Amino acid sequence: MSGDKLTPLQWRILRLLSSLEPPWTLTGGAALVGFHLKHRTTKDLDLFWHERQQLGSLPRETQARLTAAGLEVTAVQTDPTFHRFRVKDGPEVCIVDLVAEPVPSVHRPQTVEMQGVSITVDSPQEILVNKLCTLLSRSEIRDLVDVRALLESGADFEGALADAPRKDAGFSPLVLAWVLRDLRPRSLAGAAGLSEAEAENLDRFREKLISDLLEAGTPG
Repeated sequence: MSGDKLTPLQWRILRLLSSLEPPWTLTGGAALVGFHLKHRTTKDLDLFWHERQQLGSLPRETQARLTAAGLEVTAVQTDPTFHRFRVKDGPEVCIVDLVAEPVPSVHRPQTVEMQGVSITVDSPQEILVNKLCTLLSRSEIRDLVDVRALLESGADFEGALADAPRKDAGFSPLVLAWVLRDLRPRSLAGAAGLSEAEAENLDRFREKLISDLLEAGTPG
């Protein structure tokens, strides 16, 4: 594992927040591109506190640590269970999301020692489960890109489909297949920074994923 796909600012933020209590788990795109697959870059850091109902004082402590280190920190969105910061260091910007996640992890996270600090990182299988659930609620190309990369790396598709309802009671393969019908990589390619060829390949993966979901969700 290596964090070479994370930016200097992202790595600095992780170091500054590594000793927060209770400890957090890095998940989502940053976990994938920094520690598992390294298949793209990301502007975000997603820090989850599993089995926690509210964030409590964690946003205040996070902002204090980052500000004390000389970073410019702006609260973009605040909620008892979700807090988003925009963190700036000169021209470099990173979005930091703090999330209280009451649902426990399905798969045990991994602890990684990097540059003298310990970071807990969600496993690829856990992230696949989360990404499938996320596709139900938002139409973002990056989630489809991540699902494709996870499956190509050997993640367990059938296992993730079985685990997803434990994270989202409304999840089913048929519902996700229906939602994916309206996700059009070609129309979103420009905003996502994809070439026409990349968008076409992703669209073919979307069509295959829909087919696989329909097969998985059809009795018999």
